[in-house]
Amino acid sequence: MGDLFDKCYKFKDPDLVRSMGIYPYFRPISTEQGAAVIINGKKLIMLGSNSYLGLTSHPRVKEAAKRAIDKYGTGCAGSRFLNGTLDLHIQLEEELADFLKKEAVLLYSTGFQTNLGIISTLVGKDDYVIIDKSDHASIVEGCRLSYGIIKRFRHNDMQHLKKILSSLDDEHCKLIIVDGVYSMEGDIAPLPDLVKLASDYGARLMVDDAHGIGVLGDTGAGTAEHFGLIDEVDIIMGTFSKSFASLGGFVASERPVIEYLKHKSRPLIFSASISPPNTAAALEALRIIREEPELRERLWANTKRLQEGLRSLGFDIGNTQTPVIPVYIGDDLKTFQICKRLHDEGVFVNPVVPPGVPPGKSLLRLSVMATHTFEHIDFALNKLEKVGREFGII
Repeated sequence: MGDLFDKCYKFKDPDLVRSMGIYPYFRPISTEQGAAVIINGKKLIMLGSNSYLGLTSHPRVKEAAKRAIDKYGTGCAGSRFLNGTLDLHIQLEEELADFLKKEAVLLYSTGFQTNLGIISTLVGKDDYVIIDKSDHASIVEGCRLSYGIIKRFRHNDMQHLKKILSSLDDEHCKLIIVDGVYSMEGDIAPLPDLVKLASDYGARLMVDDAHGIGVLGDTGAGTAEHFGLIDEVDIIMGTFSKSFASLGGFVASERPVIEYLKHKSRPLIFSASISPPNTAAALEALRIIREEPELRERLWANTKRLQEGLRSLGFDIGNTQTPVIPVYIGDDLKTFQICKRLHDEGVFVNPVVPPGVPPGKSLLRLSVMATHTFEHIDFALNKLEKVGREFGII
């Protein structure tokens, strides 16, 4: 008889990398997620955080979370559907809807669950769901949970998408799903082309804007605002674990769509709701995003400095247009080795290898924060140059 655990007993990849002293995951941080962190007593410049605006350490955000614990306790002890809805949840949904200029918003407990909940609920049997090959794993899993027919187009390749759409049966429903900002490549979805193709072929368009909201747009409302296409994007999904300095996710759309999800989405109905401190932190972060545009200005100044510095040194950073900056290495083992050397030199970066990226495309994922100083950026560039030359990357 087969043993379900056989695959676990045979899984030795982490042990091999640990034996080489270059295992890069689960590093224990003992400070807040700031521009610099402490790991095992060592200070490192943090170039691996998704806290783009640096709000995880903002005094207003921390105080809001503390007040919420004092008033509501530490958890809701139930789902939104039953006993787990707070007035605080509704307030956050209403303010997000106003911010994103959509009719209604619905909160989920995590960003991953949000995509599972939206896609598995809306996409039914014989419906088509068409996704970019670089879409986030949560989108892929949501598609797998649905009963729909999954089609994938080459990354940001609108001609390939058009070819797929033109081959589909007009009688069946279609949903196109893209990331607003791609979490590995750092490039932006070509929304004007996507909107036109969706219109031409009778498809709905969903944008996962986890890495765009707070970063892009005149007010920070994300990729759709960046292109002036908020009304043309049918569904906007976002998370609280990036610019919103918290934990959770949300979907914004027309009110009937939100009502349907509220009563049909199993990941919502059968999950406990976002905890009071997380909700309050996200709400306060939203207000800061709206009140302090200078945070985005600093973020983009830092982004420009790091991008230009890396390109001038000869690093391959692809077509990134955002604070997500890939440094392409190619080889998995060399990616781990460089990550370890940068750690030793005082710079925290994230190594990404397959299946997070295609085979042969392993990279270091760098991300910039508004709270970095130019001194932080220049220190990191100095160390990246040193290590890059050691390994023949530049």
